[in-house]
Amino acid sequence: MSNRVKDIKRHILSHKFFKLSQITFDYQLKNEQWVTNTWEVLERGNAAAALLYNLENRSIILVKQFRLPAYLNGHDTGFLLEVPAGVIDNNDVSSKIAMQRELLEETGYHITNLKKVYEAYATPGGSTERFSCFVGAYDASMKIEKGGGLDSENEDIEIIEMAFDEALDLLENGKIIDAKTIMLLQHAQIKIF
Repeated sequence: MSNRVKDIKRHILSHKFFKLSQITFDYQLKNEQWVTNTWEVLERGNAAAALLYNLENRSIILVKQFRLPAYLNGHDTGFLLEVPAGVIDNNDVSSKIAMQRELLEETGYHITNLKKVYEAYATPGGSTERFSCFVGAYDASMKIEKGGGLDSENEDIEIIEMAFDEALDLLENGKIIDAKTIMLLQHAQIKIF
């Protein structure tokens, strides 16, 4: 922990699905002066995301789903193309297990060969959320369930298998705008395909 931060005080503003807190803390500037700051922080917990790829077919699996915040921020339909992702529950032993669960729920694929490629903060200026990002090879034999998300969570997920080159074209044309998806596609472009 940093010795430039002290006296952290948390006031919970909302605690429904996520926790929104007002944090007051003392911070030492580089000139050694101490100042008091107050920030609002979304304490989301951590998440995992994965890009599934098939080298033989040069294809990937993405999902398409409605994202209200994107819609409210001006996205015309609110439906985004993304890599499968989900929150790491407290019951999950690891980010890999959480990702395997999400892949089965969202895509119907049972993937055991996930490889973690990096961890990244989604929006470090306002949220505690850190993503564990994976890649994993898939083939048709690994599809063991329907996918599409959980009815109990009102998930309405479309599973999209596409050529990797098509995904890159969508990225270049501004049709893929989700940060974790962009990073995993670029990783795949450099390291896999």
